Amino acid sequence: MYSQLDKVNFPSDLKGLSLEELKQLCEEIRDYMIECCATNPGHLGSSLGAVELIVGFHYVYNSPYDKIVFDVGHQAYAHKILTGRKDIFRKNRKKDGISGFTKKDESEYDAFGAGHSSTSISAALGIASAAMMMGLKEKVVALIGDGALSGGLAFEGLNNAGSSKADLLVIINDNNISIDKNIGAVHEHLLKLTTDPTYNKIKTHIWNRIGEGKFRKAIQEMVISAKSSLVKKSGGDLFEALGFRYFGPIDGNDIGQVVHILKKLKDLKGPLILHTITTKGKGFAPAEEDQTAWHAPGMFDPHTGKRIAPSGHKESRYQDVFGEVLLELARKNDRIVGVTPAMASGCGMNILAKEMPERFFDVGIEEEHAVTFSAGLAASGMKPFCNIYSSFAQRAYDQIIHDTALQKLGVVLCFDRAGLVGEDGATHHGCFDIAAYRSIPDTIIGVPKDELELKNMMYTASRYNTGPFIIRYPRGYGEGVEWRNEDFTEIAPGKAEKILDGTSISVICAGPSVYRAIEAAMRIKDETGWNPSIYNIRYIKPLDEEMLDEIVSASDTIVTVEDGCLKGGLHGAISEYVAERGLGIKVTGLGIPDRFIGQGTQQELRAECGYDTDGIYRTLLSSRAMSSRTA
Repeated sequence: MYSQLDKVNFPSDLKGLSLEELKQLCEEIRDYMIECCATNPGHLGSSLGAVELIVGFHYVYNSPYDKIVFDVGHQAYAHKILTGRKDIFRKNRKKDGISGFTKKDESEYDAFGAGHSSTSISAALGIASAAMMMGLKEKVVALIGDGALSGGLAFEGLNNAGSSKADLLVIINDNNISIDKNIGAVHEHLLKLTTDPTYNKIKTHIWNRIGEGKFRKAIQEMVISAKSSLVKKSGGDLFEALGFRYFGPIDGNDIGQVVHILKKLKDLKGPLILHTITTKGKGFAPAEEDQTAWHAPGMFDPHTGKRIAPSGHKESRYQDVFGEVLLELARKNDRIVGVTPAMASGCGMNILAKEMPERFFDVGIEEEHAVTFSAGLAASGMKPFCNIYSSFAQRAYDQIIHDTALQKLGVVLCFDRAGLVGEDGATHHGCFDIAAYRSIPDTIIGVPKDELELKNMMYTASRYNTGPFIIRYPRGYGEGVEWRNEDFTEIAPGKAEKILDGTSISVICAGPSVYRAIEAAMRIKDETGWNPSIYNIRYIKPLDEEMLDEIVSASDTIVTVEDGCLKGGLHGAISEYVAERGLGIKVTGLGIPDRFIGQGTQQELRAECGYDTDGIYRTLLSSRAMSSRTA
């Protein structure tokens, strides 16, 4: 089916290809990615844009001895296809398939795992430094997008690498967009480099007219050198000041240019930066025209580019509830503002940005800064709603404690994608937020069970200024509860609710797991005539101790259910409560066990962890059989 790709299974198969064959291979890799992702969705746009950079690396370098370290991993699909995973790529992000990101225990070609951004330079410097200390001759390349370059860790890596003697090549994959459009000083600096009028005059009037052949190759070195010199006049010495030798910019989607410059740079010593310009979504017109939508487009027709909307969903997505409610609250309170670290469309804050741009702040891929910036806003009387994906919020742990909670600043932290997120796998599951933040004084942690409770917790949070107010909710669709036409109602922190009255066994749930527990209880009642009591805890911190006193007085077994890690989460909180009082009550926890969970659908992964409806049903039956009050 593919004249070149069918012959390539590992990087060694590239070595004998001609430049024309490499061009054909790049086209075929794109076609294959489009074919696979059309029916098995993934992060398409970034990987389409990085094909030539990856093919060029594996053609010039000797992997896996030579190492390439990816940033985020969104752009690594061509790498997976070329490193022995071409066939199983059809099960990319599937349960029992391969990860959508680089993963060390998946392949010897994956030098370092990547799911979060801005890590590549630090990791690559560590690998290069180790090689230098051990006397190895391996080469190390970090491939980082210009959006990820805005992250603080990337700057820390650059600062350290520039003053080192390590042989490290940093390739900047500059496509002017990460997920949403890039913003900030780094983006403006790179844009200044690539729009330098003198450089572009040379490129327009000379380079594009040279064409292919020996003359082009002969003049290429001179042009690359001239470009580097010319762009420095407009600020290109930033990287040189950090201690790097700067090369570029070059066309990162021209395999000839990529191969040529990589061959020249391969044997140079010390820290180097190669600035490449690419097009996100390259080679697929719909993805080039709407780069944000095609970052992760879902299913689509590979021939027409028509996206196929998921069927059967009448519910709202939690991110849309957040976005619409935030706008409604902002209309009522002129001190409310929105802050996000580069996830405006993903979290729903683009709704506020469209109507009230002056009250919306996208700070770039800078989670730590987002929290402290929000704390500064709160210190001056504003009411910031800072929305960060749960797993990304791990990076801002110190800022949540030191800059926010310690000063009792009323920042609302909304953790989207809490719990098992599905196909993105271990790097993106929001497992640890409850356990991480439950120990922080003066912090409220709310876990809404559905869309309406999310709305009302946001309203409640807007009225509290005693410290961080965390609201965590899952990825995807809600429970189908009406919320748009309902009035705001305050849900006092530390106030749980009883959902179902029963005997002997009490099920305490956090979040939408309430609905799965109800389903399990109703199935048991239909079969046996008995059912447990079910409670919606609502707040992990503070706990409703009055409700807990009622529960322990009427139960000999408590089952906790949560979409988070069992150790230190809701199960930990209830176990502590029972132990501190010396109560002889068994506490059984259902949630994410003490291991990293791979990729799969949310339903598949909840079943694997044992807290889907069937898992709750089995646990309740087992607990009832052992209960002294129901025996």
